[in-house]
Amino acid sequence: MTISTIRTRDAAHGVPAVPRPSEPAHVIRSDSEAIEVAKKLAAEFAPGSAARDRERIWPVQELDAFSQSGLWSINVPKKFGGPEVSYATLAKVIEIISAADSSIGQIAQNHLGVVAAVRTVSDEEQQKLLFAEVLRGTRFGNAFSEFGSKRAVDFETKFVDAGDHVIVNGRKFYSSGALLAHLVPIVALDDEGRAWYAIAERDAPGLTVVDDWSSFGQRTTLSGTVILDNVKVPKTHLVPGYKGYEVPTADGAIFQIIQVAVDTGIAQAAIDETVAFVRTKSRAWVDSGLENAWDDPYTIQAVGDLTLRLHAAQALLEKAGYAIDRAVANPTAETVAEAQIVTAEAKILSTEIAIAATNKLFELAGTRSTLAEHNLDRHWRNARTHTLHDPVRWKYAILGKYFLNGEKPPLHAWS
Repeated sequence: MTISTIRTRDAAHGVPAVPRPSEPAHVIRSDSEAIEVAKKLAAEFAPGSAARDRERIWPVQELDAFSQSGLWSINVPKKFGGPEVSYATLAKVIEIISAADSSIGQIAQNHLGVVAAVRTVSDEEQQKLLFAEVLRGTRFGNAFSEFGSKRAVDFETKFVDAGDHVIVNGRKFYSSGALLAHLVPIVALDDEGRAWYAIAERDAPGLTVVDDWSSFGQRTTLSGTVILDNVKVPKTHLVPGYKGYEVPTADGAIFQIIQVAVDTGIAQAAIDETVAFVRTKSRAWVDSGLENAWDDPYTIQAVGDLTLRLHAAQALLEKAGYAIDRAVANPTAETVAEAQIVTAEAKILSTEIAIAATNKLFELAGTRSTLAEHNLDRHWRNARTHTLHDPVRWKYAILGKYFLNGEKPPLHAWS
């Protein structure tokens, strides 16, 4: 593992790239195998989760194990040798990993989203090239969002045509996974203002990834600033991402469902921690007349309520996954809207239960649960940070417009 501290003095030099894996990644062969592998990895990742958060230890070995396990290629189409599991399964995989360590779960999000976009918008030759990279174990990072723009959809990063390649210039932030990626998809505009994924080598000249992520939550998502100074990207790796939103496709819902899965994973972790603490460390309240904290009727009621709401969020998450499957197989205005709507519903419930469960943990477990040695506040910090993606107040508006007035959701990566 690598211990990282934020160093602004040498930030301009950036973080060196990591080599591609020397051995090909495993290829998952079924939905059941994907779940089984996720559970095995989660059991390995969970014990070090608190320490990685506390010390900001990069999950280097954990990330290698994750991507080499085959779970980073589970939405590669069967036509190209991939597993093409259900998106309900993909979401469950991310939830399981996120319950063990939500930062590691989030790192895979944009990689899996880009894989989905390649399926939607790339021609067969480009699909064959990029899917082969993914199946070998190559990790995509992310250089999408920009820090100073007025809206998330406003990009200043641009590229110019230079023959067999393009040249990209700009600056990005919120670049989850970029530090330890092998390839970095960059959202950049052409001269017509259309957004493409320019997929650059992580060690390309002019591409600098700065370790300056300072959020109080999701601390080891390997994020930071990406500086792009005349970065060359071959046209073979220039993906027309804008095409995924010119007509109805499931691309936006796919990016969203992975966000939902991270949050349900955080909620699951918080409820598990609550139960474990109450069962082993908490004391019964003085007025209860009880010997054991786990017999407290108010605690029993609260845990039941939290678990019920988590199960509701998980059920909607699964339903959303199957709706996305239908939209991928048959992308029409109706199937895509259905996928977007159910995913929005799941997003609302997952946000609410993640915040509720991580907050209620301390009320139910008691004062000693706040001790630094337990680092249980990481769950609340992670939930509060990650649920800020795609605010749920706008999801309610999407649902109301759809169910009241028949208005379909907008087509973009946040819907």
